[in-house]
Amino acid sequence: MGWYLWVVLAYLLVMAGFNFYRARQIKSQEDFMVAGRKLTLTTMVFTLVCTWIGSGTFIAGAEYAAKAGWSSLWLPAGAWFGIAVIYFLAAKIRTFGQYTVGDILEVRYGKFARLFGAIALIIAFTTIVSYQFRAGGYILNVATKGAISVEAGQAIAAGFVILFTALGGMVAVAHTDLPNGVIILLACCAALPFVVLFAGGWDAAAAALPAQHFAVFSSDFGQYPALKAGGYFLATLLLLMGIQSMYQKFYSAKSPAEARRAVALWIVGTIVVETLVVAIAVYAAAAHWADLRAFEIAGQVKEQVAAGQLEPSRAASRAAELADAAAASGTVRAGQSATLHACLAAAFAGAGDARGVAAVRAGIDPASVVLQAAEDLASRGGVTLAVGLLLLGAACAVVISTGMNYLLSPTTNIMRDIYQRFIRPDADQARMVALQKVFVVVVGVCAFLMIFVPTVLHARISVLRYSYFAYTMYGVAITPALLAALTWKRATRAGGLASIVAGAVMALVLELLIPNAFPGVLRGGDPWGVPSIYPAAAVSIAALVAVSLLTPAPRAEELEPLFGEPGGKS
Repeated sequence: MGWYLWVVLAYLLVMAGFNFYRARQIKSQEDFMVAGRKLTLTTMVFTLVCTWIGSGTFIAGAEYAAKAGWSSLWLPAGAWFGIAVIYFLAAKIRTFGQYTVGDILEVRYGKFARLFGAIALIIAFTTIVSYQFRAGGYILNVATKGAISVEAGQAIAAGFVILFTALGGMVAVAHTDLPNGVIILLACCAALPFVVLFAGGWDAAAAALPAQHFAVFSSDFGQYPALKAGGYFLATLLLLMGIQSMYQKFYSAKSPAEARRAVALWIVGTIVVETLVVAIAVYAAAAHWADLRAFEIAGQVKEQVAAGQLEPSRAASRAAELADAAAASGTVRAGQSATLHACLAAAFAGAGDARGVAAVRAGIDPASVVLQAAEDLASRGGVTLAVGLLLLGAACAVVISTGMNYLLSPTTNIMRDIYQRFIRPDADQARMVALQKVFVVVVGVCAFLMIFVPTVLHARISVLRYSYFAYTMYGVAITPALLAALTWKRATRAGGLASIVAGAVMALVLELLIPNAFPGVLRGGDPWGVPSIYPAAAVSIAALVAVSLLTPAPRAEELEPLFGEPGGKS
């Protein structure tokens, strides 16, 4: 495990030293939250790329690509369109120049919109932080060739992310993102050709993977594939257009013009990196398709045993039956069937009781397929060793950068939108900075528990599922009201508040309550086969429009801070 682990440790130690150095420059709330509003164009571009390109891309996006193939591009495509929309709002956001989206929500909709918006954001962003920790566990597991388990690795990753964020705030986050962004871009560009060669050439994917991996709408999308693809597109679109982490970066820019230019370059970098990651995942899946199927089949068997639907003594035979079914359906090719059976037989050997079945580890987790590609390259030596280590370093970079960004952001809401607004408006700068560091630790621990508890309960953990919940919660609770605040003068206080509350409640009902209380209505993982983003977004937008039109239009002085002129109807 030598080379891989040393690369990870070297990266973490360098980041630790950098954050200790930057922590000495924190003098005020403005330094900690928005880097003193001094970020240059270059730093802005790379910090925007790193904020968006996280384990949602390298882990959740890769998991999606390994299962569904090229149609997984529906997931990042929503963000690309969202960045294009944000381009026209970036200058206005920087001109307003506060600290959180709650500042905008309160100006347009009042203090309770700020409060409920902050609560929805904290839930969504804490979820995002939780799966960054899981991604860190995958990295350390691969880097040590299994010597460090995913479970132990996620705890180590949590410790580093919490420490880094508490030390340096936005100053450390933004300046750490510059080298991280360079590493991510170089790694993806350099790795793809070598991953393709390792898989067997450009035709290897078509030869090894099922036909659904090349469909516009993969059958893996559930009961209504086109609807599911649109749901992923809409979820990332709504998240991107309202995401506070990006708004904080705009607030941190030196000027409105710099913020807008940074967005123009950001969209190019994001499209390039996310497309390359999907391609790497597809070809890595082609090289390890039997192992990926073994992981999925083992997961199904363990779930059936845990639910009491299958006797533990029949686990091995049930796994063999599912492997035969996969071969019969064409999802596993003839040449892969023997490898699949051998992998499952070895994993379930000796697992005669429920505890033994729960402990089974078979195949390769689709969420770690890009990390597996890094190990494949590094194991071949020569030039590919350097490329593999660079790709592993990029994975470390995205986990640390995204974890820091999304951990800092909700604690900023706690301090700015709750503590400073409702509890201690007169709190001094030193107290604000010190207390936010405490909340960084508190929120970080909560995020860790969100991933630790399912681990202890032996529940199947999908980074993709975590990310979809977070995207939906934020996208329907915050984005409609936020965009209306910036673009629609007729939006009223009551309308904005109704949108925030209705969107958040619908997301919780559809994503948490119904799946756990009424699992029988789920079709392809969605209530009645309909992705929750559709009804939740519809309710949020309908509440915004209907209540706004039924209540008196906002006064001119309420519109002036954001529109720069007396109001009126748009």
